[in-house]
Amino acid sequence: MRSPFRRAVVPSAAAVLLLGGCALGGGTPEDDPAEPVRPTTTAGAPDSAVRLADRYREATGDEGVHGIQRTDGPAGVPLLTVWSHHTVSNGTETFERLKNSVTEYLAREEGVDLSEGYLLDVFKPDGDLKHRFDARP
Repeated sequence: MRSPFRRAVVPSAAAVLLLGGCALGGGTPEDDPAEPVRPTTTAGAPDSAVRLADRYREATGDEGVHGIQRTDGPAGVPLLTVWSHHTVSNGTETFERLKNSVTEYLAREEGVDLSEGYLLDVFKPDGDLKHRFDARP
């Protein structure tokens, strides 16, 4: 016959081992600058991002952008999210033009301070991530 002590200890030890790797918040330390929280998105940009993209298109004539969102990233560095109609096959040159156009517009017309760098995520029309760029020094 098994002792009551053994019946209690074995399941308790198993529970400790299973839960030992778990942490609140999905195991991601809060305020960890090593891995910033980056957006996951759907195909639709939020209304505020659509309005900013409307102003951008009016100023630049770039009809390929349908959403731009600026939020605070790690240590206050801007996190820029762009929803674009440009396709993946347009390549690096198209990304460079888009990146330069959006960041120049945001700095010039919207007063966004990019002096400490920025993070940029570009999403395709279907909501899939197209580019992820880190311009921090």
